[in-house]
Amino acid sequence: MIKINQLNKEFESRVRLGIMSVLMVNDWVDFSEMKSLLEITDGNMASHSNALEKSGYIEVKKEFVGKKPKTSYRVTQSGREAFTEHINALEKLLGK
Repeated sequence: MIKINQLNKEFESRVRLGIMSVLMVNDWVDFSEMKSLLEITDGNMASHSNALEKSGYIEVKKEFVGKKPKTSYRVTQSGREAFTEHINALEKLLGK
């Protein structure tokens, strides 16, 4: 039996769930691609990625390509572990 408090509060948002899902199956994903995949605004992408970065679940790389800034994301090892635990807890909650 699972207790609801075993779910990770950092992944309650559908946007954060989406970001983590994309990063679990890709290496680096840039800002524009992630925003497009999840169909979210710049503000949503920025605020949710900042929260995940502060939690240590994703790594953010900022660089210039030519004269244009480029921001990319990837999941950290602790992020991978936390998200896997969260998904496992969800599956237990659903009786799978």
